[in-house]
Amino acid sequence: MSLPLHFLPLAGFAGLMLIAAVEDLRRLVIPNAVVLGLCTLWPLQLASAPDISLLGSTNAALCAAAVFAAGALLFSRGLMGGGDVKLLTAATLWVGPGGTPSLLIGTAVLGGLLTLALLFPLALRAVFAPAGAAGAAKRMPVPYGVAIAGAALIVMIPPNLS
Repeated sequence: MSLPLHFLPLAGFAGLMLIAAVEDLRRLVIPNAVVLGLCTLWPLQLASAPDISLLGSTNAALCAAAVFAAGALLFSRGLMGGGDVKLLTAATLWVGPGGTPSLLIGTAVLGGLLTLALLFPLALRAVFAPAGAAGAAKRMPVPYGVAIAGAALIVMIPPNLS
C-alpha cells in the first residue's frame, strides 16, 4: 500500500506544527525556521494535491494576507506575539479560505482553554494568598502557538486523510 504523494508535505506540516507548539510552550518563541518551513512546504502541497486549483491557491494567499494584516495590527498594539502572527498566517495558507473561519475559531477556543489552564494555579494561589497572585496574572504570557498549532492540525489533517 503506497501513500498518495500529497501526504509527504502534509506530514511535514504536522511535524512543523508540533515543533512550533513545543518550542512556544518551552521558550515562548516560535522559530522562524518553522514558519519558513511551513511556507516552503505549501507550494509542494499545492503541486501534489489533486484537487487544488490556481484560483484556490490565490484565495488562500489572499486569506493569509488578510490574517497577517489583522495580526500585524494586534502585534503593533501588544495584543499578539510576532511569532504567533507568522504561524497563524502560515497555517491560513494551508487551510485556505474554507478552513480559515474554523482555524480562527479553533485557535480562539483552544487559546481560551489554554489560558484558563494556565490561570487555574494562580487562581488557587489567590484564594489562599490574595496579595501575591493578583499582579502575576495581569501580564502572564500565553504560548498561543500551542492553540494555533492545535487548531491548524484539527482543521487540516482529518479532511486530508479521507
